[in-house]
Amino acid sequence: PSSSRTAEDVSRCTRSRVTADRRRLSVARIWGEHIDSCGKLSLAPTSARTRMRALCALAAFAAHACAFRIPLARRRGALGTESRSPARPAAAVDAAAGDKKNVLFLISDTGGGHRASAKALVNALDRLYPDKINTEIVDIWTEHAGWPYKNFAPWYAIMAKRTYLWRMLWYYGRFYPTRKLQEIATRFQCSKRFGKCIGDAKPDLVVSVHPLCQDIPMRQLAKLDGGERTTPFVTVVTDLGSAHNTWFDQRTDYTFVPSPALETMAKRCGLEDDKIRRRGLPLREGFWEKEARSKAELRETLGLDPDLPTALIVGGGDGVGGIGRVANAVGDALSDQKAGVVVVCGKNAEVKAELEGRAWPEGVDATILGFVENMDEWMAASDCIVTKAGPGTIAEAACCGLPCLLSSHLPGQEAGNVDFVVDNGFGAFMRKPRKIGATLAAWLADRTKLKRMGDAASEAARPNATLDIARDLGGLLFDGKAPPP
Repeated sequence: PSSSRTAEDVSRCTRSRVTADRRRLSVARIWGEHIDSCGKLSLAPTSARTRMRALCALAAFAAHACAFRIPLARRRGALGTESRSPARPAAAVDAAAGDKKNVLFLISDTGGGHRASAKALVNALDRLYPDKINTEIVDIWTEHAGWPYKNFAPWYAIMAKRTYLWRMLWYYGRFYPTRKLQEIATRFQCSKRFGKCIGDAKPDLVVSVHPLCQDIPMRQLAKLDGGERTTPFVTVVTDLGSAHNTWFDQRTDYTFVPSPALETMAKRCGLEDDKIRRRGLPLREGFWEKEARSKAELRETLGLDPDLPTALIVGGGDGVGGIGRVANAVGDALSDQKAGVVVVCGKNAEVKAELEGRAWPEGVDATILGFVENMDEWMAASDCIVTKAGPGTIAEAACCGLPCLLSSHLPGQEAGNVDFVVDNGFGAFMRKPRKIGATLAAWLADRTKLKRMGDAASEAARPNATLDIARDLGGLLFDGKAPPP
């Protein structure tokens, strides 16, 4: 017996030392850890790049920690089960709404794409299921989160113009330790607020259209459902060629992805095949069907010269991406040929005023616009587009058969969009305005190349994506599951 106990003690001590050694090794190699596409850590040889990523993440965390305070009154029960909300039956329906189903869309207005996608899905549901569904779109972070999280939208506008800040934030969310700390902090701060928002909506279905609208909403929905979530919850990914790992949560009923690259990423993040639906990006209603009018007819309607080859330059709803420098460079490059240039400045009034006051070359017919609601018509009237690598703009341009010249992208989430365009053969990427201008001038002078790239864009397009996703949502609402893919 004595020798048996000694052997057991030795075995226990050995296991303890091995465990301790593994922990020390993990800490010692933290700078050499590799962050994969789902934010998980795996040991890899140390490199300057991985050190820089970790440094960016830790720097962003330090800045956040200096600004963030967790209210003591909200600590108790925010993460645990002590303060459960009263249980409610799943798929509760407001009596005043009759037999209509309630669908709640959760977004954050960090860029215009999330709300635009949610509105597109609302319009598709209204078309497919008239008078059967009540819908509500909520910017849950701006309207219901506490400080500092309610400032996500204005901070995004600042960081989109200063990409080094965005890079820090991106790796802050990808680096496993800082991401987990952030999740805990937001649960303390926002759980009760989000739970009240969802409870007041009484949804039969919750649709997340933002990468940060999964974790807390699903936790609170489970509490509202009595401890285990029974209300359907789906995610519609609105990135295109690459995405943040927070989009992909294994607890969702379905996750809709727009491309093979993100389907692969979803599987790497642990989502089961039958929970992944590759449909495409939800687009505004004007892009669901091909424009029946010719380019010449559209140009006359929009006040453009119908005989001139026309380039469209856009910078998103906020007019970012150096749109002013790009437009000026394009105008200079087209000085020795006749062409039309349409510049959509979005909400960037300063750039709009600057371009309106510029003396354009004699052969260039320039049209300077602010924010427009009929982007589908402007795209259909153009021969090519210059844009930052935003996923929505690229997908819409593909539906119109437009070659894309990409001028910039946000680090991380938009980098894969460049590959999507280049690999599918309907565009190119370059940063320098002069090179952009020269390339665009060459495109407009080569109608055969424009035609070839336009055909490739049409092949990559998925104009039926919005209606396809809406049908799946309807199946989940009324039949308990989406129809077969």
